[in-house]
Amino acid sequence: MPRLSDSLPKYRKHRATGQAVVTLSGRDFYLGPHGTKSSRREYDRLIGEWLACGRQPLHASTADLSVAELCVRYLKYARSRYVKNGRPTGEWCAIRSALRSVRTFYSRQPAAEFGPLALKAVRNKMIEANLAISTINQHIGRIRRMFRWGVAEQLVRPDIYHALVALAGLRRGRGEARETKPVMPVDDATVEATLPHLPDIVADMVRFQRSTGCRPAEVCILRPCDVDRSDDVWRYVPESHKCQHHGRERIIFIGPKAQGVVLRYLVRDPQAFCFRPTDSEAKRRAEHQANRKTPLSCGTKPGDRRKRKPQRKPGVQYATDVYRRAIARVCAKFGIPRWSPNQLRHTAGTEIRRHFGVEASRVTLGHSKISTTEIYSERDYALAARVAREVG
Repeated sequence: MPRLSDSLPKYRKHRATGQAVVTLSGRDFYLGPHGTKSSRREYDRLIGEWLACGRQPLHASTADLSVAELCVRYLKYARSRYVKNGRPTGEWCAIRSALRSVRTFYSRQPAAEFGPLALKAVRNKMIEANLAISTINQHIGRIRRMFRWGVAEQLVRPDIYHALVALAGLRRGRGEARETKPVMPVDDATVEATLPHLPDIVADMVRFQRSTGCRPAEVCILRPCDVDRSDDVWRYVPESHKCQHHGRERIIFIGPKAQGVVLRYLVRDPQAFCFRPTDSEAKRRAEHQANRKTPLSCGTKPGDRRKRKPQRKPGVQYATDVYRRAIARVCAKFGIPRWSPNQLRHTAGTEIRRHFGVEASRVTLGHSKISTTEIYSERDYALAARVAREVG
């Protein structure tokens, strides 16, 4: 297998013509008389453009570029663009899902011939796959962004992207795609019914998120070094958060109730995560061993049935999907109405708005706009009813 190299193509002399030449992606570019300043400047310019387009061939004909080739190049760009803490973000996974339909039905078609009708056909396939209307509109937007990126990289003509923008999005109430209900707050009684059946660490994650109104990802990455305990109300500044790339600050205030939940998890390595699957698994095994009825002198010994090299091991940090699935499994097993960690944020936002107003809810949830807070905190219709009772 050839060894990969980061070296740049060399500035060479073409003996037959006396010109300087450089080979980029298998194609020779003549730069002018060898050794002149103008040829050196031309070499620097071509090398800069070649590196800017990811070491891809320069001046490729846009008429020959297929949709599959455009998807491959965009996915390579997106893989390096949508990364946080060394891991691909959820947007990267969504982009792959959105482009899957395009590559399935239009991989061999030239990108220059991909128009609004083709995009509409892709959307119809998503409707047939029973995707939600909001998911379809988001996927169509991601496909448009791929062609916009292709325009910026001089891979696609600008009129191709502008033609795709002309396709209007799906609207609710038209019966074109499956519609979903908005995310509602989860009732505290439902949460309390779930907590006894959850692992202790996951239950504490639920209690902490309910008390603070933070995002599920912010619960999973909580570390002792991120918590300032110098005041009566602690301040938790996550290492990373959802809107970090916008330059926004995120501070989560931890009150007495949440402090009682998280205090025992802060007595550990400051850089270690507070809520860890390894601790939960160790506690589960210890409880299983304590409840053992067979004497240790009989039967299997602790650890006899464990695989030496298991394919999956408990990690040192909870992923948001693992956190969500742990709750969903308990709800399905014990017949509890299913709910997700995101609904805890809605519940906290609604309660704060009811008692302290929408501005307090906005600050606690970490929103920059009141309109975003309106999504996460339900309006207090009881207040409107009281106004109508007294005024009307």
